Amino acid sequence: MARREAIRDIMRDIEDELIVCNIGFPSRELYDIKDRNENFYMIGSMGLASSIGLGLALARPDKDIVVIDGDGSLLMNMGSLVTIFANNPKNLTWIVIDNGAYGSTGNQDTYAQVIDLCEIAKSVGFKNSFKFQDIDLKDMIKSDNSSFIVYDTEPGNSKAPIIDLTPVEIKNRFMETIEK
Repeated sequence: MARREAIRDIMRDIEDELIVCNIGFPSRELYDIKDRNENFYMIGSMGLASSIGLGLALARPDKDIVVIDGDGSLLMNMGSLVTIFANNPKNLTWIVIDNGAYGSTGNQDTYAQVIDLCEIAKSVGFKNSFKFQDIDLKDMIKSDNSSFIVYDTEPGNSKAPIIDLTPVEIKNRFMETIEK
């Protein structure tokens, strides 16, 4: 399965949750599949979707936050695993699409091909650390603990169009939405 289909699967269970999506092709694919004002598309900040999601979850405990991340981005910011676990915002669901590649920079291999990201999250202390096919996403979103989910896919990028919003437009429409 390709990452695009994984994002489509994830979005089937999304209603009013706020989404923070990883840079590059994942954001482009999400934009093409289901653009919403509640989606924040990362542009130029590899490895920081989880950190932004954590800040958002702490600032808005009344909203469910879903981070759609990539294995390469997680590997660039491994400290976010410990920080998110230590804060344990019950409203944060972190989904890592593991395609074993840095998809937005040319599909170079990541070390996720030889390590188990779920096991790493469990070793940090995440109680809710699962493979996507083993869970009900809605249950994980409504859990009393933060959740870490790995969705395994094949490497590769779809022909998703460029997001036709500027970074300022993305930020402004997202901020307007979360301020309501």
